[in-house]
Amino acid sequence: MFDSLKTEKFMIVAVAEESRGGAHARQWIEQAKAEYWCLIDEDHRVADLYGMVNVPQAVWIDQTGRIVRPPETAGSTDHFRLMDPATRTLAPEHQAARQAARSAYLDAVREWVLTGSHALPADAARDALPRITPEIALAQAHFRLGVWLRRHGNAGEGDAHLAEASRLHPDSWNIWRQAADLDEVGKASGEAFWQRVQALGEQPYYPPPSIHRHGRV
Repeated sequence: MFDSLKTEKFMIVAVAEESRGGAHARQWIEQAKAEYWCLIDEDHRVADLYGMVNVPQAVWIDQTGRIVRPPETAGSTDHFRLMDPATRTLAPEHQAARQAARSAYLDAVREWVLTGSHALPADAARDALPRITPEIALAQAHFRLGVWLRRHGNAGEGDAHLAEASRLHPDSWNIWRQAADLDEVGKASGEAFWQRVQALGEQPYYPPPSIHRHGRV
């Protein structure tokens, strides 16, 4: 997508959230050899500032610096919840539906860059921004403190702050996932993750973006 739009004064800024240190993310960035900007955020500052709670989420920012679409799921779907638990594979129809959703999102980005479609008016974009409540702000502080303590050899106290961060902001998969991987490599995608996903019930893990296939929203 970037290759087809880079002559349109368009830039992708990919941000990897990696509290374990930049080396854990840098290898994937180097292998991808992307032409767009790739950053590593060891302190989750981007998620804190924009109210992001999961990955991948994207924010659309126009040439004036105004947010025209607040954080939303960027092309991923909940089809992964339909995987065969033994083989971790998806049925062909679910694979096709997941790919269709991804393609529709990327097409919407292209339409926005080329025609301005799908950009929200200023008031609507402002109203759709995530609200940073006192509890969420406190959760972010606990998370940063927990990560700092673990980096400095105090895992026990650090884990207590990370657990409090998740308690205060249970909707943040970013906080939970990073804390889980700090505790045990692979935990964030293991049994604990699946139990947490199952506990959602009918709630989506990836809320679909409210983007119509054509035209302005």
